[in-house]
Amino acid sequence: MSANAPNDNNTPMASNFIHNMIDKDLEDGVYNKVHTRFPPEPNGYLHIGHAKAICIDYGTAEKYNGLYNLRFDDTNPSKEDTEYVNSIQEDVRWLGYDWEDRMYYASDYFDKFYECALLLIKKGKAYVCDLSAEETREYRGTLKEPGKNSPYRDRSIEENLDLFERMKNGEFEEGSRVLRAKIDMASPNLNMRDPVLYRIQFSTHHRTGDKWCIYPMYDYAHPLEDAIEGITHSLCSLEFEDHRPLYEWALTECEFENPPRQIEFARLNLTGTVMSKRKLRELVEEDYVDSWDDPRMPTLSGLRRRGYTPESIKDFLDRVGVSKSNSIVDMAMLEHCIRDDLKMKAPRVMSVLNPLKVVITNYPEGETEWLHAENNAENPEMGSREIPFSRVVYIEREDFMEEPPKKYKRLSPGVEVRLRHAYFIKCEEVIKDEATGEILELRCTYDPETKSGTGFTGRKPKGTIHWVSADHAVKAEIRLYDRLLLDEDKEVEDWKDNLNPDSLKKLESAFVEPALKEAELGSKYQFLRHGYFCIDTKETTEDSLVINRVVSLKDSWKKKK
Repeated sequence: MSANAPNDNNTPMASNFIHNMIDKDLEDGVYNKVHTRFPPEPNGYLHIGHAKAICIDYGTAEKYNGLYNLRFDDTNPSKEDTEYVNSIQEDVRWLGYDWEDRMYYASDYFDKFYECALLLIKKGKAYVCDLSAEETREYRGTLKEPGKNSPYRDRSIEENLDLFERMKNGEFEEGSRVLRAKIDMASPNLNMRDPVLYRIQFSTHHRTGDKWCIYPMYDYAHPLEDAIEGITHSLCSLEFEDHRPLYEWALTECEFENPPRQIEFARLNLTGTVMSKRKLRELVEEDYVDSWDDPRMPTLSGLRRRGYTPESIKDFLDRVGVSKSNSIVDMAMLEHCIRDDLKMKAPRVMSVLNPLKVVITNYPEGETEWLHAENNAENPEMGSREIPFSRVVYIEREDFMEEPPKKYKRLSPGVEVRLRHAYFIKCEEVIKDEATGEILELRCTYDPETKSGTGFTGRKPKGTIHWVSADHAVKAEIRLYDRLLLDEDKEVEDWKDNLNPDSLKKLESAFVEPALKEAELGSKYQFLRHGYFCIDTKETTEDSLVINRVVSLKDSWKKKK
């Protein structure tokens, strides 16, 4: 997402307000370089909103030939895990970004944070407060009323130093004391009303173990980390705009020279899904979805498993752009981008999701014929393949109607259609279950003179339908995914009441071309008439082929443009 660097389609990207501000900083000599960072908290998996931040951070550094850090803000050990650390690294690499040797952790700087806290106490800028959490909220005031000073605000420097050291040494109970900044309880910005800098927490940290029992708050640690690493521009989402005065206060009072500049941009909001890490965690922990990488999730691991590509996500983010105003983006735009990316890349094959047996009565029993088929009609460079044809094939059940409407262009009694890449067939007989009336199979004849590729022009069939050879077809479980949420404008008491009960449908008796039996995990295909699909990377085995639908062929966003 760099302003003037080409994207994957070699199309120049427009500049944005962030780069305009950086240009001025460089012109005015505020900084002589550009150094950015992506600072995720390792308390969950990254989602597509994080991808926007990654692309902005990395793309900005790339545009200015600067540096880019990956840093884990691991200041809350009760919610953090190395599983999340590993998944975040995998996601950033998958997007195509390289932090080289610049991967850091907030925990790398715990000693420095503590030294800065001592400095603040010695300067009379921080104090130990004994108010309970509830009392602290009461003293804080409201947007219309100023807060009240804590009764512990005027403790002496000596007493604060002693109490803070004893907090560090584990002498007090969790929640009994905090270290607060001494700023202004009457500030119109609630973030500046003596915010908490440190709290007591007896949790084992994934890197430092039990060395610490006090941990810094994010708003205190974040600016210090940036300054320690030499970050010039701290790019973050718009909800941190009100936190910027505290960011700047911490850097000034902790006496960092040439401190970083915080710039905020609008976060990404998508229709049809949730973009809150807390809500995503609830979906996983309460078994509404299978895991963080469930293909219904907007997590990068979920999108990757579903079949989205890094190129499609970057294209989507370039289309969304970088703005200062929050907005909601239609999921249809993201779906358009993956269709656009895969249409020239994905081989086109035949599949039957709801099979109906067809016996071609005048085709020789036991014979197999190999037919020629292009892999992608829009991209001849993808070559061709041979597909087997035999006496018994499967077609889609929806491609046959016993009593069709006037303009029906598929198979019906006495009507001739073409089997794609094969021959014309005509339905001669319908076999039904005597008890239920369900259609069990069709008896058809074929015309050997109508083979595809021979130039036959004697007559036109009613239509063309796809099929697979019953003797050669590979059984597969097809998973059809839909939006995670129903109507996002619907008023519900709990957001989980808006979950779509049909967000996943499993078709366990589908059939695909035999070529897919050896398909690599994660490979993508266009199933003719059905959409784009991806071989599931998690549940596919030698004995079980699981295929996820990435997206249907219908492009509603393209129609809206």
